[in-house]
Amino acid sequence: MKTVNRTGGQLIVEALKANGVKRISCVPGESYLAVLDALYESGIEVLVCRQEGGAAMMADSWGRLTGEPGICMVTRGPGATNASAGLHIARQDSIPMILFVGQIGRDMKEREAFQEVEYRRAFTEFAKWVGEIDDARRIPEFVTRAFAVATSGRPGPVVLTLPEDMLVEEVEAVEARAYMPVESHPGKSQLAAFEALLKNAERPMFILGGTRWSEEAHADFADFASRFKVPVGCSFRRQMLFDHLHPSYAGDVGIGINPVLAKAVKEADLLVLLGSRMSEMPSSSYTLIDIPYPKQKLVHIFPDPEELGRMYRPDLAICAAPAEFVAALKDLEPPAAPIWAERKSALHDAYLKWSTPPEAGPGPVRMGPIMQWIEENMPDDAIFTNGAGNYATWLHRFHRFRKYNTQSAPTSGSMGYGLPAAVAAKQLFPEREVVCFAGDGCFMMHGQEFITAVRYGLPIITVLVNNGIYGTIRMHQEREYPGRVSATDLVNPDFVAYARAFGGHGELVEKTEEFGPAYERARASGKPSIIEVRLDPEAITPARTLKQIREKA
Repeated sequence: MKTVNRTGGQLIVEALKANGVKRISCVPGESYLAVLDALYESGIEVLVCRQEGGAAMMADSWGRLTGEPGICMVTRGPGATNASAGLHIARQDSIPMILFVGQIGRDMKEREAFQEVEYRRAFTEFAKWVGEIDDARRIPEFVTRAFAVATSGRPGPVVLTLPEDMLVEEVEAVEARAYMPVESHPGKSQLAAFEALLKNAERPMFILGGTRWSEEAHADFADFASRFKVPVGCSFRRQMLFDHLHPSYAGDVGIGINPVLAKAVKEADLLVLLGSRMSEMPSSSYTLIDIPYPKQKLVHIFPDPEELGRMYRPDLAICAAPAEFVAALKDLEPPAAPIWAERKSALHDAYLKWSTPPEAGPGPVRMGPIMQWIEENMPDDAIFTNGAGNYATWLHRFHRFRKYNTQSAPTSGSMGYGLPAAVAAKQLFPEREVVCFAGDGCFMMHGQEFITAVRYGLPIITVLVNNGIYGTIRMHQEREYPGRVSATDLVNPDFVAYARAFGGHGELVEKTEEFGPAYERARASGKPSIIEVRLDPEAITPARTLKQIREKA
């Protein structure tokens, strides 16, 4: 093995380059100055952010859109705890990510030194592995392992802490080599069992979810669905995994599921979970599938054996990554006359009806026609990002995703995600349109990262739905405690002035018909833009107003 004499900071950067890293996000800190210095002439692009949570969410978005670990660097103590918001998203969403944290000197441990945290205790619930590199000679080993852990099985985040004094030591160490990805494939007997179950089913249903997909797998599964004429749904915030205008698409198995689709899932005699864990949100609080013994015959395909049988006892468990399983489906031949075509068509028709935006609504701004304009004027490869809130219902229900890698949204339901995710997406795909949907409450969680988009010339467009309330909480509040409004009203800045003050473009929409021209001006500006849409708070959902929810309660 070839060895080199390097400081710990240099070894970190060389290990990143050996593993193909082209970009990182960070908020700088004195605890890892040696790494920042090593990055100076490394060729790795550094996105300097304004808050560690936003930096971690950018890394998550890179991991989500590439399948390779997104890299984030932060300083110790408050820097690391700020970043934990992005860690939690990556953990629940199965996104490969590596967070490097500057740490106190090794000789200061256990004294509650300045900003000291013991990260193995603090971050065990947030990460697949938390390691601390005490010896600079072991940096290549630790970094290679971090990439392997983050991408293998069920992907997720890894945390590596870097003692400040370790980073400045010069040592002789082995030259870093790239990690070796680990794939898991279905066996021949498992494929035969799957084929038998499918061909004997009268009411099969496929639900796609999770990570470890690829553009090729996306296309190959669409071909499989066409040949077998089976109905297909997508798990919560994984809608980009299947073309919504494909005749097999049945809809989004997520929050506010179409009742027709929910009924079909419950009545299926064969349910195939491909890459999906079917946790609380996609399972409608664990009501679509009985735990631990589903009424439906269940085939569960997942790349991590620890998830197979964890909640649902499957009739057939296949430990395989979605992309590898889909590749194996090419060899299966459909029945001469599939009996599922009529049911598949009925479910697709129900989806088209469910996803047609309503014309009416309270107030001078109606989101239904705005969504219709977006559907008619967006390229199929546009990337949509969002955080959490009732505003996201308009995007999730009424936007018809057509292509792979066009969605970056947290299944964990974390507010504030949309803007940093959009910054990361535009940096990764500068040639594609990137649209962030945000509520007024959601945007203000990480709105400061708008300046990051300005600094790096990333012309994202943010559709900021401003109703002056924490909408989701207010909706629940009116349902559970009608008329007793507490802690859900907001006071907001002038978002148009906010955009312009940061050097971006701002637009205000106070009437429905103003949205299209405002969007076109934002697009033509070539700048990061905010389009503030002033929405009546009564328009809390596409189907019911706050008043109707209150009166029913």
